[in-house]
Amino acid sequence: MDLAQVLHMNGGVEEASYANNSLIQRKAISLTTSCRVKTITNLYCTLNPKSLAIADLGCSVGPNTLLVTSEIIKVVEKLCQELNHQSPEYKVFLNDLPGNDFNSIFKSLDIFKKKLRDEMETEIGPCYFSGVPGSFYGRIFPNKSLHFVHSSYSLHWLSKVPRGVDDNKGNIYITNTSPSNVLEAYYEQFHIDFSLFLKCRAEEIVEGGCMILTFLGRESDDLLSDSRSPCYAWELLATALNDMVMQGIIEEEKLNAFNIPNYYPSPSEVKLEVETEGSFSINQLEVFGVNMHALDSDLSELLAKGIRAVIEPLLISHFSEGVTKEVFERHRKILTYGISKERTKITNLTVTLTRKS
Repeated sequence: MDLAQVLHMNGGVEEASYANNSLIQRKAISLTTSCRVKTITNLYCTLNPKSLAIADLGCSVGPNTLLVTSEIIKVVEKLCQELNHQSPEYKVFLNDLPGNDFNSIFKSLDIFKKKLRDEMETEIGPCYFSGVPGSFYGRIFPNKSLHFVHSSYSLHWLSKVPRGVDDNKGNIYITNTSPSNVLEAYYEQFHIDFSLFLKCRAEEIVEGGCMILTFLGRESDDLLSDSRSPCYAWELLATALNDMVMQGIIEEEKLNAFNIPNYYPSPSEVKLEVETEGSFSINQLEVFGVNMHALDSDLSELLAKGIRAVIEPLLISHFSEGVTKEVFERHRKILTYGISKERTKITNLTVTLTRKS
C-alpha cells in the first residue's frame, strides 16, 4: 500500500468529517499559542523579513487549518505598528498529502482574508496562499525559501507501516502482546522518518528560521507503561476488528496484515534525533496534556468520531467501505464501556527549533 496515496483525514462537512471532529487537535493548537507568539516575535525582530514565508505541514482541512496563520499575521502586524515598520507580504504554504481536501481550503480563503482584515481593523500586508501536496518526508520547497514552519498532530504519522511487523498478530499497533521486534521496527521507522524530515527542512529554511512541531507523544521512555499514550485507542479498535474476525466477517489474515503507521515519541527520542541531525538548535521542548473530558461531556462519542475522521480512509482502503462502517459502530460501543479515567488525558510534545547558521 502506498500510504501517501490513501492517507488523508475525512474531507467535507458531513458528520464523520475531520472538520467536525477535530476538537482535540484544536485544543492542542490553543495550548501552544504562547510558544508561537514568542517564537514569531523573536523571528521577526531578528530577521525583519520584507516577505514572510510560512509553511503549515499536515494542514488537513476544517476550522483548525488557518488558525496558526491568522495568529502569526496578527502578531507580526502588531509588531509592525509598534516598530513603525511597513507590513511584510505573507506567503503561506499549506501542505498535506495529495488526498487532502484542498478544494475546501481554497473556497474558504476569501472569507478568511475578510475576517482577518475586519479583526485587525487596519490594512495588513498582502497574503498569498499556495497548496503544496506531497509528503513532508522529502523535499517539498526550494532551498532557503521558508522563515517559519509549523506542524501540529502530523509528525506522529510515519511515512509507511514499518517493515518486520508481520508477526504482530491480532494487533494493529504496539501492545503488551506484541513481539519485541515490532516495537523495534516502529522506533526504527520513526528514526528514519524524523531524521529525514529534519534534513529536508534544514535545506528549505533560512538561517535563523524556526519550526514549531507538536506531536502526539508520551512522557516515559517506556511506550507500553505510559497510560496517557494514544496506544490505548488503537487497542480498543483492534478489539472491534478481532470480534469481527471471530464472527467470520473479516478474514484473520486481513487483520494481521493491517498495522497503524503511527509512532508516539518520548522527549528524549525527539531530542536525540534533533541533536544527531545537527542542523537545528532546540529552544524549548515541552510536554503537556490535553484533557479530553474538558472538551465534551460525552467522551466516548468524541473519541469515536475523532478516531473515525482520522483513520476511516485507511481502513476503507484495506478492508472495504461496508466492513469499515460496522467496525466503527462496534468501536463506538466498546468505547462507551472501555474508557477508564486515567485514559482521558493524552500526552503531547511540542519542540521549538531554530535553524543554525
